Order: sequence, then C-alpha cells, then structure tokens
Amino acid sequence: MNKDGKGNKDTFHDLGIAPKIVDHLDRLKFTIPTPIQRKSIPLALEGKDLVGIAQTGTGKTLAFGIPMIQMILNQGGVGLVLAPTRELALQVEKAIYQIGRPYGIKTAVLIGGSSMGNQIRDLRKRPQIIIATPGRLIDHIGRRTAKLFDVKFLVLDEADRMLDMGFARDIESIIKVIPKERQTMLFSATMPPNIIKIATQHMRLPVSVEIAPQGATVENVSQEVFIVRKDNKKMLLVKLLGQYPGTILIFTRTKHGAKKLNHSLRDIGIRSAEIHSNRTLAQRRDALEGFKAGKYRVLVATDIASRGIDVRNIEVVINYDLPDETESYVHRIGRTARAGRAGRAISFATPDQGRSVRRIEKLIRMEIQVSEHPEIFSEKFDFSLQERGRGGRGRSFRPKRGFRRSRPRSRGRRFGS
Repeated sequence: MNKDGKGNKDTFHDLGIAPKIVDHLDRLKFTIPTPIQRKSIPLALEGKDLVGIAQTGTGKTLAFGIPMIQMILNQGGVGLVLAPTRELALQVEKAIYQIGRPYGIKTAVLIGGSSMGNQIRDLRKRPQIIIATPGRLIDHIGRRTAKLFDVKFLVLDEADRMLDMGFARDIESIIKVIPKERQTMLFSATMPPNIIKIATQHMRLPVSVEIAPQGATVENVSQEVFIVRKDNKKMLLVKLLGQYPGTILIFTRTKHGAKKLNHSLRDIGIRSAEIHSNRTLAQRRDALEGFKAGKYRVLVATDIASRGIDVRNIEVVINYDLPDETESYVHRIGRTARAGRAGRAISFATPDQGRSVRRIEKLIRMEIQVSEHPEIFSEKFDFSLQERGRGGRGRSFRPKRGFRRSRPRSRGRRFGS
C-alpha cells in the first residue's frame, strides 16, 4: 500500500487478481502491468463486457487471459478466444498455458493446417479454454465435435483483422451457438463501423478502454518513405539490408510476391524465410521460430501472417509493398519497437501511390518523412496517375515532358514539401 492508503497500481497486486495467480505472475517475472492490462483486468474481473482499443504488442493476451483463468477457477465454464490467424492463436495459447498450467487449465487450439483428428482428441478432453480461428471452429461446429453450450467468456482478439479477412459471417454464426449469458471482450487496434456494430449487437453495455488514439502508431517507431519506381525496389532493399545489420521484417502485398522476393534474397546470400497462407503450418512455424532464433535474419511476410509475428528486437520493418488496407500499416509497423525499444519503419511507394500515403498519414495523424538514398534515383508523387492495386490495372508510370528526377541525395525531406 502507498502512504495515502491506496493500492499500488504499478503492480499486479492491487488489480483484484487472486493472490495465488499474482504469486505465479511474480515467479514468471510479470511484475508491472502494461497500460491495457492495468485498465482492463479490474473491469473484466467485475464481469463487465469490454472493448479494448490498443495496438499489437501491448499485452492484450494477459489482459483477457488472467481474468478468464480466474473466472474459470471460481465459476467453471469454458472460455473461447477467436483469433484471425494460426500464428496468433498459437501465441495466445502459449501465453494462457503459461499462466494456467499450475491450476490444471486445459486448452485446445483449433486452427487450419493442423490435424483435425488431434483437435477432436483435444476437444474430447473437455478443455476449459478453446483458442480458434473462425473458419476451423465453424468446421468443428458442423461436425458437432466442438460443444460450446458452456461458454461463459468470449474474446474476439484482433477483431478488426478478422473482419478484414472476411470472417464476419463466421463470427456471427459462432456467436449464435454460444450462450447469450456470457462475458464478452473485444480487442482491436482500430474502431471501424463494423466493430461498433458487433459491440452494439452482441455485447452488454460494454466499457471502452482506449490505450492510444485510434490509428496511432507505436511511439518509438521512426517512420520514413522512399518514392521509387517498381523496378528499383529490389536494388533499394539490398542497399538498406546492408545499412541495417539487425533482424528485418519485410511485408509484401501478395504471397507470390513474398515467395519471389524470398528466393531473390536467398540467391544473393541473405538468410531469409517466407511466411504466408500458401505455406503449411509446419513451414510457417519453422520460418517464425528460425527468425526468432536468428537462423534467418530476414522474414518476408504477407498481411495475413502479420498479427501472429511476436518477435522482440526486430530492428526494421520494411513495407516493400504498401498494404491494400490502410489500417494494416499500423499493424505492420507495430512489429518493431516492442517492449519499449526503439524501432524503424521504412515504406517503399511508387509515384502513383501518393494518395495511399496521404490516407496512411491521415490515419496515424502525422506526416511521414520522405527519404532519398544517395545511390538510388528518387521519384516524386504524381497525383494524376491512377494507383495500381487490386481490381485495377492502373497506368504505367511515364515521366511527363519536362519531368526531371530528383538528384540523389541523402538528406530527408517532409512529405509535401
């Protein structure tokens, strides 16, 4: 207790958590709660429905995992966590298992790419917590192998990403088959209208907890954009890989692009791996674990895999392609600057993508510095060009008469200057 008689909110001891769980957290060296944990845990332990707006890497798993475990130990029932990707589901399961292991909490992970038979076996053991991707859980519901009549605690983790990936109908179907009398927690990095719709229709007077302004990016991330022609991207990337010797996470727009870029990097002797939906679960695990262990210095990924990449000490995130969805920019660059460390986010934009950069700046409420590399020709945004993207061929970039490229120089400038 403090001198004024109030509890110390800088530890887990005065958040309402059961003493035996706090003692276990101490043994695991979890001593200081993150802001989302500090705000969410007391509300969740009161049984309130909760909408948490926070970026990835802020400790959301323990924010819902600790109250869920305590509720199950006190009241029984089943906890259900829905996550957008296999990697995130496995990450959530690992964290919950670590906290719940001393109390015999059994978990089951239901994800695509993993044996259906093994999952059915795990479900027959009556797990207290189920972590699932929506599509695979729907498969189990159809087979009647997942019995959800005793779900008392529902978590929608990375809800905005699940909706971006087209899981809205699956989520609705799942919610229909679980009890209405339950506690629901929804976590999202952004608050688009479809998230508000879920909160309105399926939650009981939810309390909103916002850790950072909507669309805000990680504070310790230095952001910059290089404007280059498409055929100069690879050359620029190689220069930057030489400039930054640490671990690098690269995002491409398509899985074909990720595969092609990974092969190109390997051809020039860079230890790299790829992670996207065309890779098997075993291949994705190998890539991610190898990246964590230092076997691979570079990991090339698509957005579908971005939420499950929980790796500390990533020096730079490079957006080799700008994302299709503006909100994905926030999630991508949130992979660096974890646990209070500084990080760097570098984006490549072609001359026809000025409007995309403007939309990102509007979302994050700040300008992104435009940088130039002394050895690569720099371009300028041409807002008269139609942007290339899904569903549109666009126009190829041809300099207008009298157009001059910027002379190479190393000094950065502000966007729009």
